Amino acid sequence: MTDVTTIQLSKSVVKKLKKIKKYPRQTYNELILYLIKHSESVRMRNQYDEFLHKIQQPKMRELWDNEYDEAWEDA
Repeated sequence: MTDVTTIQLSKSVVKKLKKIKKYPRQTYNELILYLIKHSESVRMRNQYDEFLHKIQQPKMRELWDNEYDEAWEDA
């Protein structure tokens, strides 16, 4: 048997966890593992988006910061 621990959660947290269960008999352990996995995938996606944004900045600056576009600002 794996090690098991007891954690204390407020009733409001338990109520919210119950609302996001995929099926009624899903354990809180399964639910928390799912939330951890989802959180990690979101973090990885955000890192990828930040990477793309960072490598695109020089080209966007080159395209947008030019004399031709600045002339149109005063038109």
